[in-house]
Amino acid sequence: MKTTDVLIIGSGIAGAAAALELARNPRRHITLLTRETDPRESNTRYAQGGIIGRGPGDSADLLVRDILEAGAGASSPRAARLLADEGPRLLEEVLIRAARIEFDRTPNGDLAYGREAAHSRNRILHVGDGTGRAIIDALISAISERPNIEVMTGLTAVDLITSPHHSHNPLAAYEPIVCHGAYVFERERRTVHRTLATFTILATGGLGRLYRNTTNPPGARGDGLAMAHRAGARIVNAEYVQFHPTALAVPGAEGFLISEAVRGEGGLLLTPEGRPFMHTYAPEWKDLAPRDIVARAIHAEMEERGYSYVLLDIASRLSPDAIRARFPNIYATCLRAGVDITREPIPVVPAAHYFCGGVLTDEWGRSSIPNLYAVGEVACTGLHGANRLASTSLLEGLVWGVRAARDIEARLSADPAPILPPAADIPPWDESGLTEDSDPALIQGDMQTIQNIMWHYVGLIRSGDRLSRAIRELRHLQNEIETFYRTTKLSDGLIGLRNAVEAALIIAQAARHNRQSRGCHYRVDAVEVGERLL
Repeated sequence: MKTTDVLIIGSGIAGAAAALELARNPRRHITLLTRETDPRESNTRYAQGGIIGRGPGDSADLLVRDILEAGAGASSPRAARLLADEGPRLLEEVLIRAARIEFDRTPNGDLAYGREAAHSRNRILHVGDGTGRAIIDALISAISERPNIEVMTGLTAVDLITSPHHSHNPLAAYEPIVCHGAYVFERERRTVHRTLATFTILATGGLGRLYRNTTNPPGARGDGLAMAHRAGARIVNAEYVQFHPTALAVPGAEGFLISEAVRGEGGLLLTPEGRPFMHTYAPEWKDLAPRDIVARAIHAEMEERGYSYVLLDIASRLSPDAIRARFPNIYATCLRAGVDITREPIPVVPAAHYFCGGVLTDEWGRSSIPNLYAVGEVACTGLHGANRLASTSLLEGLVWGVRAARDIEARLSADPAPILPPAADIPPWDESGLTEDSDPALIQGDMQTIQNIMWHYVGLIRSGDRLSRAIRELRHLQNEIETFYRTTKLSDGLIGLRNAVEAALIIAQAARHNRQSRGCHYRVDAVEVGERLL
């Protein structure tokens, strides 16, 4: 058994920012764990486009307006204001000064601010097209220099430890639910340990891997959402899954993200015959429309005309040297896949990209369960509403990661400070009687079934019939998986499968409940506001 002041599950920008802020007090012991062997591996690493700063002629008011417009009326004005007021300052303080990240600059040495879809000003800072990689490399490097941050890799959180759920004390049944850490599976030794923590921060990222087509890495399977849900945390806005309009559509390289910054730099969407089409779907924004509009426009063109992809043309808009300088990673990856983006357009399709809902938190990252925080994509701060504004995700992770850490530090420093329950009250993990090893083929088959159900029935275009069918099939599959889970020795794949089917059901049920189209939740059978909702 292990004890720590703060347990952080996940090592992306939100978890890393929280760890660094907490480590400023040398008396604190912070445990940062990740299921990956490399703590730099997370959704953050694959964020290409950039992070919001405050460019020339910009203001907090303008950013708030853009966030609320993109959120389709469902974004929290309070969360938007908090991000707009605090975000640029924390970016300067944490990323530029402390982490020493070198964002791209203009020839005269000023920071280079780009523009992405639905932004009214140039305000996006970037490091080529590998902004997320540059940020997480710098943050993890800074973490390695802090002796009071213990980074543990190759560990998968199984479930949150909560009282009274996991308490031996029968009197705990009369007390509120409180989080005390997590059961953690050590993949190399195949054992489960109790990690008790005064405070726990979920920073587990998203769930794009629930879908057949996605830009997300393999770990984005909804682990944090499912664990929080089982513990009783409040989940909101789960129907809002954002699809990125432009993922590479070349065999062998599917799912590679073609950044929105390509359209921000003038890239145009074309049919395979070379016909522009965005002006017919979004006359005001055209190719810089919000992601949900662009994704549905591409989907409509593909369905109505039988296209297997559309084209994104940057070759006719920028010089070859400018393309290679601005998008070196995209250029190199596409070239390996047989597409020279300096000479020809890029075949693209929509793909599941970002989860706008999640574990409901307040402005300090506190969930509805005492001592449990959630930051980053697993959390729903209310910022994104029904549709995330481009490049807000990295900044949200930074802002709420720091804010959660500051709130925790204040509570740890309070008199009296929170205390852990006696270790004897928390039972060890029990795998006695389990003899069967998990079968990777069965796990992979079930995961593919989940991905196909979600893609076809809970995807870009939804309906009541599709969603009802998805729920029936997912419930049946969940029963099978739970039986499998209760009789089989643990593995990372089995833990992920159990979480994936639970997260999928959460999304499908929320989507069926919401009969109005809004943002990235689009129903062909939507009812109008004011109609009777049965």
